[in-house]
Amino acid sequence: MTVGLVIVSHSARLAEGVAELAGQMAHGKVAIAVAGGASEGGLGTSVEKILAALRQVDGPEGILVLLDLGSAVMATEMAVEVFVQASPHAVLISPAPLVEGAVIAAVEASVGNSLPEVAEAAASAYTLPKINSRS
Repeated sequence: MTVGLVIVSHSARLAEGVAELAGQMAHGKVAIAVAGGASEGGLGTSVEKILAALRQVDGPEGILVLLDLGSAVMATEMAVEVFVQASPHAVLISPAPLVEGAVIAAVEASVGNSLPEVAEAAASAYTLPKINSRS
């Protein structure tokens, strides 16, 4: 098994797109679940959707959660609080940028790295330049 990933976004389509891209980069070797949009289907976050996604990828290697905006943190923390009462497996919430972090996390998980290693690699996405600055 590998570290599972949960993608939390205010937009269901955004979450699905990020999961698709990360899944491609991991060659399907990593369980990735999405929790996008509010319960009613509009923009927002849903504790219930996040909890369902955590349960979907639950495993002994743990789960890394990546999210789009800071306001998703509260819903994610609430879901994790409920989840850990029923599961002995570790869950970390990543500060990484969503797209870059998810891709890096998926690749790192796909090669069998541990949850702390996957989380550290994802967080390092902050320092990766998107373009080369030439002065």
